[in-house]
Amino acid sequence: MDLPEFNATPTDRLRPLLAACCDVPRWVDAVLAGRPYGDVEALTGTADKALRELDAGDVDRALAAHPRIGDRAEGAGTEAAWSRNEQSGVGDDPDVRAALAAGNREYEKRFGRVFLICATGLSAQQMLTSLRERLTHDEVAEAAVVHEELRKIALLRLAKVVS
Repeated sequence: MDLPEFNATPTDRLRPLLAACCDVPRWVDAVLAGRPYGDVEALTGTADKALRELDAGDVDRALAAHPRIGDRAEGAGTEAAWSRNEQSGVGDDPDVRAALAAGNREYEKRFGRVFLICATGLSAQQMLTSLRERLTHDEVAEAAVVHEELRKIALLRLAKVVS
């Protein structure tokens, strides 16, 4: 949809699309409250500001909606379709998939959450390299990286909503 349509779409129809970008109700509410937007930059600025203000609980909630890197998102919903497209760089190499699965398990054991990366445009090897590097982070450093990756994903998805 274009920006005028975004501004005019009823809240009950727009809310699920925004939740597919970032499943945090207060973020969705902040983006909706800013309407009407004069330009896409204003929309992006409001969305970005609200994303930067997410707390640890918000990030955990948003992570619950993301599949593991290398897992194919199931379902016909918007978020599942976006996830499949975003992870298209994972490919079908069984060795890489196995390494990602093992890395995911190690990451989840270490940090207690799924490994999140803005996978758009990344190869499977780039994702795996990042996963291995991030396993060396302490909890505070990794939490900051996760928040930033979530922010990048949400903004990319918002750009898909308003194109």
